[in-house]
Amino acid sequence: MVAYTSAPSDMEMGLEQRTVVLVEKKSSTERILKLTVALLVVALCVGGILVFAWYWSGRPEQMTQPGHTDALIDKDTAEKTDPHTTLRRISKAKAAIHLEGIYEEGESLKDQLEWRSGQGQAFAQGGFRLVNNQIEIPQTGLYFVYSQASFRVSCSDGDEEGAGKGLTPLSHRIWRYSDSINSKASLMSAVRSACQNTAQVESYREGQGWYNAIYLGAVFQLNKGDRLWTETNQLSELETDEGRTFFGVFAP
Repeated sequence: MVAYTSAPSDMEMGLEQRTVVLVEKKSSTERILKLTVALLVVALCVGGILVFAWYWSGRPEQMTQPGHTDALIDKDTAEKTDPHTTLRRISKAKAAIHLEGIYEEGESLKDQLEWRSGQGQAFAQGGFRLVNNQIEIPQTGLYFVYSQASFRVSCSDGDEEGAGKGLTPLSHRIWRYSDSINSKASLMSAVRSACQNTAQVESYREGQGWYNAIYLGAVFQLNKGDRLWTETNQLSELETDEGRTFFGVFAP
C-alpha cells in the first residue's frame, strides 16, 4: 500500500503559488507480510526434504524390485552362518592366519592334530608364522583367536543288543605361551559329550555314529612372540575333511 502526504508550502507565498509535493512511503506491514511468506516457503521446502529422507531410510525394501527383499534377507542370514564368509572377511585383514587341521594315526606330528598352511583354504599373511605346529604372533595388539574341531564318534561297541558306548567326552583347548609370564596358559576350552542314550535313539544305529563340533572364539590382547597351539582328545574320531577342523588368528 502506498500513502501520499502533502508537504506544507512556504506561508509567505500565495495560494496561487502553493506547491504540492507527493512523498511515497512504503508500508511496514507490507514488508513484514513478504518476509513471512518467504520464511514459510523455505520452511515447507526443508520440511518436505526431511520427510522424504525419513520415509525412504525407514523403508529401503521399496527401492528394490518385488521379490528382492526376501532374497536380501536370506543372503544376510546365510552370510552370518557361512564359515566361508568369515574366512573372506578375515582374509582382508592386514594380519591373519587360517590353518586346516589334519590327523593321520601313526603319521601325524607326535600323535597330535597337525595344522597346515598354504593348502586348501589355509593361508598366512601380515607376519604370522606357523612354527612347530604353533602360531607365532607378529606384533603386540588385539587379536581374534578361533578354532573348531569336528568329531564323528562311533557309538556302537558291537554289542548285539545295541547298547552302545557310554558317555564319550570330547574336548578342545587353545593354549598360549608368553615370554612375559614365562609359562603357558589356557585361552579357551570346551567339552562335549557324545553317545548319550544311544540304546534308546534309533537314529544312532551302528555305523552312523554321533557327530559334534566344538567351536572356540574370542578377542585377546597378545604380545609379539606369543605362541598359540591346540590340544584335542579323541584324535581318532576327528573329521578333517572339507574344512571341518581349523585354527586361526586375525587382527580385528
